[in-house]
Amino acid sequence: MKLALPVCALNLIILSTTVFAQSGPNAFITVEGEVVKTLKLTTKDISKFPLTEVIARDKDGGEHRFSGTLLSVILDSAGVTLGKQLRGESLMKYVVIKAADSYQVVYSLPEIDPEFTAHQVVLATHIDGDLLPIGEGPFRLIAPQDKRPTRWIRQVTAIKVLISKDH
Repeated sequence: MKLALPVCALNLIILSTTVFAQSGPNAFITVEGEVVKTLKLTTKDISKFPLTEVIARDKDGGEHRFSGTLLSVILDSAGVTLGKQLRGESLMKYVVIKAADSYQVVYSLPEIDPEFTAHQVVLATHIDGDLLPIGEGPFRLIAPQDKRPTRWIRQVTAIKVLISKDH
């Protein structure tokens, strides 16, 4: 006897498998594109970077302490042009952050680089001292300066640095 699953059920199984694969100790994110070195980082790898903590209100207005590392630190470790070298054509680079459910957000490099802004963009792994819960983590981008948390992307799976070619 053959079982036939409706297409929507099959898609749900595939999506669930993708999300499940991105949780737990084997979860990772990739950093690629206009980088010197492509990275594949686990939560353990990220814990080796300098710790940054921010207090921010989530979309429901609750105040939380998020901890992780600055996105600029991760980009720097991949060899992305930042700091005093970020000028000229490099100012046309931007970063696309992708989630497990294919949701994507964009940041320009100057929005991330501490030499250009006092704002912090944090790749968080913890909330209020605990690991991010399933459905939010294991990696979540937090931008406390944004008036609306629509770029606070959950379940981050990829960071891609690109350059605008339309100039």
